[in-house]
Parts: sequence; C-alpha cells; structure tokens
Amino acid sequence: MRIIYMGTPDFAVNALSALIYAGHDIAGVVTQPDRPKGRGGKVMYPPVKEEALKHNIDIIQPLKVKEEASVSWIRDKKPELIVVAAFGQILSKEILEIPEYGCINIHASLLPKYRGASPIQQAVIDGEDYSGVTIMMMEEGLDTGDIIMQEKVKIESSDTGGTLHDKLSELGGRLITKAVENIEKGAITRTPQGDNFSYAGIISKKMGLIDFSMDAERIERLVRGLNPWPSAYTYIDGKMLKIWMVQAEDDEYEGRYGEVVSVGSDNFCIKTGKGILKIFELQPEGKRRMKTSDYMNGVSIKTGMVLGK
Repeated sequence: MRIIYMGTPDFAVNALSALIYAGHDIAGVVTQPDRPKGRGGKVMYPPVKEEALKHNIDIIQPLKVKEEASVSWIRDKKPELIVVAAFGQILSKEILEIPEYGCINIHASLLPKYRGASPIQQAVIDGEDYSGVTIMMMEEGLDTGDIIMQEKVKIESSDTGGTLHDKLSELGGRLITKAVENIEKGAITRTPQGDNFSYAGIISKKMGLIDFSMDAERIERLVRGLNPWPSAYTYIDGKMLKIWMVQAEDDEYEGRYGEVVSVGSDNFCIKTGKGILKIFELQPEGKRRMKTSDYMNGVSIKTGMVLGK
C-alpha cells in the first residue's frame, strides 16, 4: 500500500521500520523540524527523520502541517493511507480526507483511557496494571476515532516510563502491519470509543518535584513514571537531587515529611505521608547518576536531615 508516514520521536521509529520491511511503499515522511538538544544546544534530527534517511524516503518538516505547502506535498504523493504515530501536530480535516483509506493512528494506551500527550508515563504514575497500543481511525477530535485494533501489555512493578515506552513501541510496530494488512483486505471492524474516556496531559519538569506528604507508593510510581524524563527530584542543602530508583515500604517513623529516618549501607530512608521511601539510586546536581552507596561515600547523610525545597 502507498503510505505517508507521520511521526517524530523514538516511539514512532519501530512502526515506520515495520511498514518498510513489510514491503509497503512509503511515499513520504512528515516529521517535526530539527531542534537543538542538550546543554550544548546541538541541532538534532528527529529519530523518525534519521530512519527515513536510511531508506532514502522523501521528508518534509513543517512547523505547521496544515499550511497549504504541506497539504499540497501530501496530496501530490497520492497516498492511499496515512499512518500517524506521536507526530506532535493535529491534522486538519483537509489532510484527513486526502487518502482513500483514511488516516490511522498508533496510540500508546488502551483507548479510550489516556487520550492525549503522555499516556505511557501516566499509566505508570497512576499504578495501572496494564497499558497497551491502540490502532484507531483518525478524525478531527483528539484521539477520539474508532478503534480498529488493540493489544494490552502488563505493567510490571519494575517498569519505568522508559521500559514501558520500549515495550509499546515494539508492539506498535507489530500491530500496525497487521492493521494495514486488514485494511487492504477490507477486513477491519470499527469500534466506537464511547464516552468513558480520560486524558493524559503534557508532562512537565515541575511535575517531578516530590511532595513527601504523599504516600510512599505514590512517590515510587512517580519516580518510575518520570524515568528517564523529566525525572523526579527533590532538594538537599538547597541543591537539586534527582531520584532514580526507590522502594516503598510500610514502616512508620516519627518525624517530618521528607526527613531521613534511617541510613543503611546502600540506601537511606525518607518519611512520607504513609510509609517510607528507600533511595537506592540518585543524581546530585551537576554530577552523574550513581548508586546511593557511592553518593554516601562522599556526602554525610544522617538521620534528622530533611529533604525538600
């Protein structure tokens, strides 16, 4: 099938690769503009662009895909189908109506739950037992189209936003080839989402500031959900301390929220609103990520110290 592919981050690479190796004619790729990244501000290609270049696929990177130049480019490619995965822009009705078979989206949640920008992190933060990938027909609303395929994945207690992202990216690649095959055969079933939906908004860095008055289990899920980006964090002696690996336990201690209540050989424990939080891996401001045991070789952590701003 002749396909225009729209996607930008790492999550969207597996699906593009799967469609290429399944033998589909990828007429063009639409992705976000190159942008500076990191402390040095080096301009980087979006991951989907890097994959497209490997296969000599035509690429455009519009600031606004709804502008006439982009719409004309897409129309001139005469796609039978448009496939979208984490593209980052809303498609206009004009674009949605171009391909014969419409536009389909690869969404990293079990729709109608977690429509929106950050379903992977939110599922971990909320303590969901399962996440998954939904292939849906696109319409003008945000993630509101009919479901044509869906498969779930168990969220393990060790999963982070990063590990779940990788699982769902791989699953998206497998599902999209099946979905396109079914579309070609005219063998799809469209299931409306209904009204029982929820949203996962945009993740921001400030969401990572730990409130130690929360239950330890909630904080532990926050740490896992925001790993690797933007990370959970607190402050010690006025400096930021990123928290990467923790364990929630039911033990209770007297003291203030955020107070160090116990120090072990490879961790220290923080009092929370319910239970304690054992810190096993962290990152001091301006330094590398490290095990807590290594951190405590150079920094004295004592009971009674209080973390927080």
